[in-house]
Amino acid sequence: MISKKKKIIVLVGMIALLVVAGGLNIFLNLYNKGGDSPVSGNTYGNFFETYRVDRQTTRDQTILYLDAIIGNEASSAEAIANAEASKLELTKNMEVELVLEGLIKSLGFEDAVVTNSTENVNIIVKAKELTSEQAAKILDVVLTETEKEATSVRIIPVE
Repeated sequence: MISKKKKIIVLVGMIALLVVAGGLNIFLNLYNKGGDSPVSGNTYGNFFETYRVDRQTTRDQTILYLDAIIGNEASSAEAIANAEASKLELTKNMEVELVLEGLIKSLGFEDAVVTNSTENVNIIVKAKELTSEQAAKILDVVLTETEKEATSVRIIPVE
């Protein structure tokens, strides 16, 4: 049986590895200046693609971390339950974001990125600026698809 101290060390090590991998990913994306990489440079032109890659990488690492907790025989029942709940919440957020991104694109926007957390929904839309009518349409889509209040929705145009 693994002692409580060893469990804590393993969990801290996993979290540290997650932070290092995320930091390294961001560093490489920001400072990759040459080559045929699709993330060369850091311009708004590839902001949406870069953001999606970073978001997916971070989520993949988080899911691996949660799966490690769930699959570890030494994990307590409470830790497993918390990891399963976190994984379920992450999966729900991913689904909502995907649906909202598709619906916002269907409104005629070239691209959009949505982040859905427990408190806020942030929408970054590829547009020079938004009219009141466009913002209202986006807000309507978000309020229809989520249980959020209008005050917790932020819409940001990015050229």
